[in-house]
Amino acid sequence: MSRKRKYDDDGYGDEHENDDEEKVWGRVLSIQSHTVHGYVGNKSAVFPLQLLGFEVDPINSVQFSNHTGYVNGFTGEVLTGPELDDLVLGLEKNNLLLKYSCVLTGYIGSASFLRCVLKLVEKLRSRAKATNSSSNDKFRYFCDPVMGDNGKLYVPKELVEIYKKEVIPHVSVLTPNQFELELLTDMKITSLSDAKVAFEKLHNQGVDAIILTSSNISVNTNTDENRKPSVVSSSDNDHTDAPGSRNYLIASYKRLSTETSQVGNKIYVASFPVIPGHYTGTGDLISALLLAWTTRLDDDLSLAIRKALATMQSVLKRTHEAKEKGLNETGELLLIQSKKSIETPNIGGHDVIVAEIQ
Repeated sequence: MSRKRKYDDDGYGDEHENDDEEKVWGRVLSIQSHTVHGYVGNKSAVFPLQLLGFEVDPINSVQFSNHTGYVNGFTGEVLTGPELDDLVLGLEKNNLLLKYSCVLTGYIGSASFLRCVLKLVEKLRSRAKATNSSSNDKFRYFCDPVMGDNGKLYVPKELVEIYKKEVIPHVSVLTPNQFELELLTDMKITSLSDAKVAFEKLHNQGVDAIILTSSNISVNTNTDENRKPSVVSSSDNDHTDAPGSRNYLIASYKRLSTETSQVGNKIYVASFPVIPGHYTGTGDLISALLLAWTTRLDDDLSLAIRKALATMQSVLKRTHEAKEKGLNETGELLLIQSKKSIETPNIGGHDVIVAEIQ
């Protein structure tokens, strides 16, 4: 296992202390949307993963001129299931399917395509088991189940059932938003207790980690040794972009200890400031960052969350400030300008608070 980076008082890593600079941490097959202009889907995920030391082979589930939120619409094309199978066949003929350590999926718009992806994941996992003798080289399926947000579906309703009944049992790490978690577990989530029940349902289906990437469930993460985190139930109306408001990430991690053969379960809550505005591609970015840091930090989920959210906060602040100054009228994420924040996230500040809870 490689040595972890040391951190200075300002929270930035010392490059001279880092012996992982040239390490390749794995090869990711990323199956997501693609836009010619802007940063969503693979355009939001590939660059950060590459900066953080991963080889990335992208397959574009759709190829659009721009994201779908533009006033004058978009143009483009959608990759079909048979076209995905054809790409996989080419990789297989050249013995390239043996090289993947992880599959990352985002937006998928059709049932046939989703089932082709699942078939591919099963094939890659089977081959990884046959070729990897070390448990540290375990193949992972990192799934962002992009289905909708704020009570609105983005995809055909039949995909919800496919995710629930066919995809979830094969997922290693799941990164839904609150609406998607509710869809996958058939329950309304208004409290941390609800979230725990939902997490347990998914763990029981085989998911190692569930990371609820955005939630309006308010949890007091200002804890000390004598006081547990307090939980405040909230309604949909409590989520606001008002200055000083905060958002919450909640993660549950369950794994079998090789030393005790006992199943361990840890839950973390992260609180972070809401950056005013509406941004597209943030879910794709946070999933990629979490994939990278959970891999690099040997599943130290608490630190991985801190790093991923620190980068996200930096990207959104930079994007927001540029838009306010009239330098970024479309509000697209400023990823290139955030290169340093991706490579060496500043975890020394107090914007992101992470606490382990019972």
